[in-house]
Amino acid sequence: MHRVEFTVESLETPALTKAQLADLLFDQIGLNKRESKDMVDAFFDLIARSLVDGEDVKLSGFGNFQIRTKAPRPGRNPRTGEAIPIGERRVVTFHASSKLKEQIQG
Repeated sequence: MHRVEFTVESLETPALTKAQLADLLFDQIGLNKRESKDMVDAFFDLIARSLVDGEDVKLSGFGNFQIRTKAPRPGRNPRTGEAIPIGERRVVTFHASSKLKEQIQG
């Protein structure tokens, strides 16, 4: 199994993008550019489809993505102060694994 390593300083933007992930697969694993892009897209499509279907996504050593239903609540327009009801909605939550938390803490 290959271990992909990169530093934040090597990234062009402060956020890691799908294009940069594909470039890392190309540079460090040897997939061609098209295969790299397709693999990254397929990975994120699979995660998104699972969440849309209401399934939790667990990435060992990284964390869990879960769908949660938020109850309706009263809201307020910040400009006018007018009360606006906010309906029930589904949101994605992420909980980092203990391994990831330990890595972040150093």
